[in-house]
Amino acid sequence: MNWDGYRLAVHVEPSRVRILTRGGHDWTHRFPAIEAAAKVFGPTTMILDGEAVVLDEGGRSNFGLLQAALGGRGGKREADEARFYAFDLLYFDGHDLRGMEQRERRTMLEDAIAEGGTVIRLSEEIEGEGAAILAHACKLGLEGIIAKDRRAPYRSGRLGDWLKLKCIQSDGFIVVGYEPSTKVTGAISRLLLAARRGDELVYVGGVGTGFTDKMARDLRKQLAAMPAKVPPVALKRKNAVFCEPVFVAEITYTEITSDGKLRHPSFKGLRELADNGDVFDLKK
Repeated sequence: MNWDGYRLAVHVEPSRVRILTRGGHDWTHRFPAIEAAAKVFGPTTMILDGEAVVLDEGGRSNFGLLQAALGGRGGKREADEARFYAFDLLYFDGHDLRGMEQRERRTMLEDAIAEGGTVIRLSEEIEGEGAAILAHACKLGLEGIIAKDRRAPYRSGRLGDWLKLKCIQSDGFIVVGYEPSTKVTGAISRLLLAARRGDELVYVGGVGTGFTDKMARDLRKQLAAMPAKVPPVALKRKNAVFCEPVFVAEITYTEITSDGKLRHPSFKGLRELADNGDVFDLKK
C-alpha cells in the first residue's frame, strides 16, 4: 500500500530509540507513542523503514490528519494518534541487511514485529498481478500501491527500484508564493506552485481549495516570514507575493493541461524541501 504520511526510520538502540525523517531530522519527540512502542523491541538493535500515518474513520491514511496532529508545518505538537507501518528492515542485531534480497528482509521483518501491534504495525504485502491489485486498492478509496522487486537489495534514494502506482494524481509542488485573501483577514486565497524542469522552477498554477480559514491564515504567516528577494518563477501577477522556495505542497489534481497548469488542484498539506520532499519533475 502507498501510505499517505511521513517516511521515517525507527532506530532501536540498546539505550534509546531514535525516529529520523528522510532528511535526517530527529523527530523522536514528535512521535512519543511510536517511541514507546519501539522501546519494547529492546535490547535488540534494529532499524525499521516505514511510514507514520494517522487513519481516518474508514481506516485510510490521511496526510491532512497527520499534519493536524503535529500542529501543522513547524508545529510543536506530539502526534500520539500516529501509527507506524513498517515495510522494511535495514539492520538487525548487529547486522546490516541492506545487501539481502527484499523477500529475505521481509521474512526477517515479519519475525521481528509481532502481529497485532497497536502502534507499530506490519505494512501488508500482497503478491499478484499489479493492475488487479491497484484496481482493488482504488475501489477501497486508497491512494495507491507500491510495487517492489522481491529480489532486489535495499538502495537509498529514488532510483526506480520501487514503482508508485496511484489511484489519483498526487504530487509535491514547490510553493513560490501566494495571493492574499480579500475575504479573510490575514489569510491567503491561493498558493502559487511550481514544478521542476532540470535546474529551473516552472509555474504550474495555483491552488485555492483544501484548506480551512485557520490553515489559510497559518500559511500566510509562515510564507510572509520568508519573502523572496528575487521571484522564484517568471510570473507577472499584480497581487502575487513571492516567498523563498523552501516548502513543498502536497497536491491532488486530475491532470496537467496542455499549457502546463494543474487541473482541479486541491491542497493536502505542507512539507519541507530540506526534508527531501518529492517535487514533480516536468521532464519525467
